[in-house]
Amino acid sequence: MSARTSCPPTTAPDTAPPPHPNAPLTPPDTPLALLFPGQGAQRPGMGAPWRETPHWQVVEDLSESCGRDLADLLLHADAERLTRTDNAQLATFTLEMVLLDALRTALGTVRLRPAVCAGHSLGEYAALTAAGVLAPEDAVRLVAERGAAMAAAAGLVPGTMTVLVGPGVARSAELLAARLRVAERAEVWVANVNGPDQVVVSGRPDAVAALTEQATDAGARAVRIPVGGAFHSPLMAPARPRLAAAVRDTPVRAGHCPVITNVDGLAHHGDAPDFWRESMCRQLVLPVRWSDSMATLASLASLADGPLHLVELGPGSTLTGLARRLLPPELPARSAATPAQLNALVTAWWPEPLATVSP
Repeated sequence: MSARTSCPPTTAPDTAPPPHPNAPLTPPDTPLALLFPGQGAQRPGMGAPWRETPHWQVVEDLSESCGRDLADLLLHADAERLTRTDNAQLATFTLEMVLLDALRTALGTVRLRPAVCAGHSLGEYAALTAAGVLAPEDAVRLVAERGAAMAAAAGLVPGTMTVLVGPGVARSAELLAARLRVAERAEVWVANVNGPDQVVVSGRPDAVAALTEQATDAGARAVRIPVGGAFHSPLMAPARPRLAAAVRDTPVRAGHCPVITNVDGLAHHGDAPDFWRESMCRQLVLPVRWSDSMATLASLASLADGPLHLVELGPGSTLTGLARRLLPPELPARSAATPAQLNALVTAWWPEPLATVSP
């Protein structure tokens, strides 16, 4: 089932003053939204700050599960190696699992009860894991298969992606892509709707270039993404059979909180296992509706028992920046990628954490 009302209704009296958004949190009023970035956020050496912490064991465990040397990716892979789709996805997911383990250790399993989880593209696999829909060892195997399948599909059909930024560009890019597909049979689509003023277009290089030229002539700013595939477009269809085979026999659980899915921007909780399996396959060829996802998050926040706090776990802070632009200011958002950043987050929001992360 789909849920926009998965958080319990507030019980505070109407006359009670709202808590300050940066006030310390306590276990009874700790509604958290966990956000996880996707491919593109990775960077060389991003695992180094975690190597001497107890949470590095997560890397060893996931390496054993998927049969890849994930420590090497997190510590030694250069930018060129990490640009490869299969490597980028595994490295990013693994770091997100390290961060999730560190936050859970600091707060305790009972206190880390997210009200909702969401992930951008690849990050949705981390969100499904944080919500209990997937076990980490199953999720990392799916991520390995997904990355390999997408890399193979990109090898069959050349593609690229470009970010467009500008007032109302989400609407204008959709119109331009539709016109080009009809008038010139151009293979180009909007792949990520990150907000009304930021989208990513995806397709064959010549089609993306044509759309980009028209968009920039109309005042948009363009930033090409250094990828070799047209992700989140119909050109990824060749990757679907391999991913479908991988998810078919993967254990899928009900989960303990809603997950906002990329394909529809809605919060789902308690759906049948086949729903999640199909959603993972559809995500390959459909756009990431992140703007809709944040609108759903805002509606859930209005029903939460206490102020919803957003935590982005993973490399970079892109989702935190988008949240600050798309969501009301009373919904604070912070990101963490290193032990120092996670400690700062925990110290700011929890007065008595169970543990700190070793630097």
